[in-house]
Amino acid sequence: MSRPVPAVFGSVFHAEMPVIEFTDNQWQPVKWQPSNDLTIPAGAHALHYGSECFEGLKAFRQADGKIVMFRPTANIARMQQSAEILHLPKPETETYLDALIELVKRAADEIPDAPAALYLRPTLIGTDPIIGKAGAPSQTALLYILASPVGDYFKMGSPVKILVETEHIRCAPHMGRVKCGGNYASAMPWVLKAKEEHGAAQVLFCPNGDVQETGASNFIVINGDELVTKPLTDEFLHGVTRDSVLTVAKDLGYTVTERNFTVDELQTMIKNGAEAILTGTAAVISPVTSFVINGKEINVQSQARGTAIRKAITDIQYGLAEDKHGWLVEVC
Repeated sequence: MSRPVPAVFGSVFHAEMPVIEFTDNQWQPVKWQPSNDLTIPAGAHALHYGSECFEGLKAFRQADGKIVMFRPTANIARMQQSAEILHLPKPETETYLDALIELVKRAADEIPDAPAALYLRPTLIGTDPIIGKAGAPSQTALLYILASPVGDYFKMGSPVKILVETEHIRCAPHMGRVKCGGNYASAMPWVLKAKEEHGAAQVLFCPNGDVQETGASNFIVINGDELVTKPLTDEFLHGVTRDSVLTVAKDLGYTVTERNFTVDELQTMIKNGAEAILTGTAAVISPVTSFVINGKEINVQSQARGTAIRKAITDIQYGLAEDKHGWLVEVC
């Protein structure tokens, strides 16, 4: 049976969503409600002081018809880390995972065939209805999960031009590893400016020449048989897809080097034939086709290696290759 994919990524949702409240110093049982509406106090802490974080992961319909999720426990652990940094109540792993599994089961008939998937968006928000708590954390919270059938976020073959930005930062450096809306809003002015002035799809933030990540994706250079990327610090998001790419690349025989490197080094590597990729749940891998550095566009000569690594990961997700690392959780 053919299952249609919405034209706009993340614009259509499964009719129901699980909602878990943290009140009276404990997580309450899961409730199910329609996903087209969410009622919270107008004074909710998240709306005024940014006490919110979210995750993104996918469920897939495999070649044999099985439905699986890709690395859900890694996403749960990252949200727990975000919650800890934001001083929000930390979701309980078992209840969180059970809610994800049940949601995927309920939405199973809506999951598109390959190369599409079901995108899952867990969101945690502080709900204390007290606008006088600017300097104090929320003691209550709400965790809810949306499910959305999606196609490829970046279609393979579409040009991905990146503007290299050396003056501005994506977000506050100590908050980079938190997956929260404020970080995306912080990057937005520079992303929109890059699109308007250079036709660039994204901005690679490189404060003082230090290559970090784009506004929405981790960044990796494929320099021959070596993958080069920034080591894990507080400054940028610790991507689950980034980790998957590095792991699969090692399986394919690549050397992985996590180190700081500069825009000058990046420019030299690209001019000498290196590839560059963006990684993230929505797109998996988006090969970069060109960079704008100091007002000059530099073309990336090839996207072949990045495309091959992407295929190696999606083959695992769709059941076409062995899951050597125990990443898949079978749902039904």
